[in-house]
Amino acid sequence: MNKVYPSAAEAIRGVVKDGQLIAVGGFGLCGIPEALIDAVRDAGIKNLTAISNNAGIDDFGLGKLLQTRQIRKMISSYVGENKEFERQYLAGELELEFTPQGTLAEKLRAGGAGIPAFFTKTGVGTIVADGKELREFDGETYVMERSLVPDVALVKADIADRSGNLRFNLTARNFNPAAAMAGKICIVEVERIVPTGELAPDDIHLPGIYVHRIVHNPTPEKRIEKRTTRDRK
Repeated sequence: MNKVYPSAAEAIRGVVKDGQLIAVGGFGLCGIPEALIDAVRDAGIKNLTAISNNAGIDDFGLGKLLQTRQIRKMISSYVGENKEFERQYLAGELELEFTPQGTLAEKLRAGGAGIPAFFTKTGVGTIVADGKELREFDGETYVMERSLVPDVALVKADIADRSGNLRFNLTARNFNPAAAMAGKICIVEVERIVPTGELAPDDIHLPGIYVHRIVHNPTPEKRIEKRTTRDRK
């Protein structure tokens, strides 16, 4: 089975559709599937519910899909770097489901593991727990969180072999493996493609059984979210 597609546009064709629940890997601008996000924008796919730790910045990452109003709802943890996100949310134009970062990671991990729900102490006594089931274990109160199983996961890896086995680059791994495992369909953008068998089994971070489509993007922009400098004497 050939998993490699000639372009990001071809990789999402017939898979990413209006109204879907999609998971997008990355943390800030680190490890985001730049080419796949651009392909979704260019295809005009709309009314998306996007699961992502955050929503990029105003002109990059998922911020591009916010600018074009293709995202209807965000399920995310941190959104402080995106002014358009703030404007849409405060104007009632964008739905938002705030989720603590660790809970968001576990919701994806549980979805990939076939676990429909789990209990956590995080969020008890806050608006995060509003409307959710509470239960006591060993004298402590926990809130039930449902897992996430997106229709499609868009992820970024450093290397893939032609069977879809993946290696991630350092901290760019972040939410990508959890998103890939949770998605019903997983499309991965990679910087290098190698023959099957070139990656040592112990060096594979995510097995290819989770990956359905691969697109090669050898020169991503890899923009830095926020650069801080100091004067040198």
